[in-house]
Amino acid sequence: MASEAPHSTGRTESCESCRKKTPHSVTIDLRVESTPEADAAFARQPYRVSACRECGTESVRAMDED
Repeated sequence: MASEAPHSTGRTESCESCRKKTPHSVTIDLRVESTPEADAAFARQPYRVSACRECGTESVRAMDED
C-alpha cells in the first residue's frame, strides 16, 4: 500500500500580526479602479492578496508595485 505524502503547509510569508513566518493563502484578484462613469471593463488591475492561515490577516498589493 502506498503511503500518503503529508499535506504541504503552502507558502510561508512573514505575518505582521503573528510576528513570524506563517502559512499563507495567496491569490490574484482583478479589481476595478475607475469611477462608475468610466468604462470598468478596461479599468481592471491585478492585485496580489495574501491571507495568513493562522490569524486571518490579509494584505493586498497591486501587481505593478515593486
